[in-house]
Amino acid sequence: MKPSMDLLADVMDDHFHDHCGVFGIFGHPEAANLVYLGLYALQHRGQESAGIVSAHERILHIKRGRGLVADVFRQQDMEHLCGTQAIGHVRYSTAGGSANQRNLQPLVVDTVAGGMAIAHNGNLVNALMMRRKLEERGSIFQSTMDTEVIVHLTALSRRTTFSERLVDALEQVKGAYSLVAMDERSVIGMRDPDGFRPLALGRLRDQGYVLSSETCAMDLIDAEFVRDIEPGEMIVIDADGLHSSFPLLRRDRHLCIFEFIYFARPDSTIDGVNVYEARKRIGARLAEEHPVEADVVVPVPDSGVPAALGFAYAAGVCFELGIIRNHYVGRTFIEPQQSIRNFGVRIKLNSTPEAIAGKRVVLIDDSVVRGTTSRKIVRMVRDAGAREVHVRIASPPTCYPCFYGIDTPTRSELLAANHSIEEMRDYIGADSLAFISIEGLYRAVNGMGGYCDACFSGRYPVSFVADEELSRSVTLLNET
Repeated sequence: MKPSMDLLADVMDDHFHDHCGVFGIFGHPEAANLVYLGLYALQHRGQESAGIVSAHERILHIKRGRGLVADVFRQQDMEHLCGTQAIGHVRYSTAGGSANQRNLQPLVVDTVAGGMAIAHNGNLVNALMMRRKLEERGSIFQSTMDTEVIVHLTALSRRTTFSERLVDALEQVKGAYSLVAMDERSVIGMRDPDGFRPLALGRLRDQGYVLSSETCAMDLIDAEFVRDIEPGEMIVIDADGLHSSFPLLRRDRHLCIFEFIYFARPDSTIDGVNVYEARKRIGARLAEEHPVEADVVVPVPDSGVPAALGFAYAAGVCFELGIIRNHYVGRTFIEPQQSIRNFGVRIKLNSTPEAIAGKRVVLIDDSVVRGTTSRKIVRMVRDAGAREVHVRIASPPTCYPCFYGIDTPTRSELLAANHSIEEMRDYIGADSLAFISIEGLYRAVNGMGGYCDACFSGRYPVSFVADEELSRSVTLLNET
């Protein structure tokens, strides 16, 4: 039998994962405390590590560590992080990895032009090539993160101001980045020209500005959402106020569509679209495209809940919480005896037989990646007495890996890339299996284009090196 740690990893990592979230504050006396709260609200975007950098009297203060936000920072840490400006970062761990301490963000360096710090959400597709060029010029790298490429390019720039040097660096890289950066006098927010990753601007009701990966983090600190930062836009916040510019050539908008399927918190609004309402519309569209005779609609919590509500309403079928999630699952636990069946699933999810026994169940989930978790959940629902199990997925089949900052398996590991839907249905043990169409997904989100759907379609908006070399690059740069 597979070791229990691997069983748990199957459940916890059989999803696409965003690598991180970023947050920044300028112009508030408790800047670091507010960043702490902002990171707490963005914890879903990364659970491996957290870090905060603040500036006070032209000195950068830093605290970073492995673990959840509440575990990394203590009261004495927050007292040390003084000043009226700060940025922060939470990072996601790749499956089974332990964090390299040097890979924690924000990255902080001292240069001839002064100190600077950068926190980055996304992935640079030319990072390995740029890294090699920089090393040939004498640069010494301290981490395996592509973010450090931006740091070195910024430090080497001969331009005058911090924002100009950062632009110089970003003109040389390709890929996805929403980042917050700071020196001793300013905080900067920057979104790549395609707008792959989200980034929003807010205003504190008493004083100061906020930069955040999602609007839900602004709600926690009672900040007013102002607007989304546009693709290719740079926001510089300093003592003279807020300055907006578009220093990079803008491209067509390509926000990651998976933000609306899984990554973002339902209470966030991204590029003018409320995530919760979008997920309900996805579920309703799924019911229209793939109806089925059923007695009850059951979500796979938590990401499947809004889509299941939309499906149930559109189909006129009863909604039930037939599966309950344990929200306190970590990666460290006492291994059970091998006799405990389906331990890997049941430590995180458990069925409610009273809600599904003897019924025809529609099981709603956000995606199928490797299919290992779907297979176990279908078996668990059958064991709880379901007469039939019909699986409906709130995304199209995921057939291609992402190279823009999402932790995905290789194409050979993606179930939909190598099997027909009927073969997938047979593998997971469902009575039927259906996915929303790409067209239906777009209509449910906002009826327009402007999204990156490469993981479904294979249409990559930003070109990159050959797949084999890129796979090695991504493995190196996200190594832990």
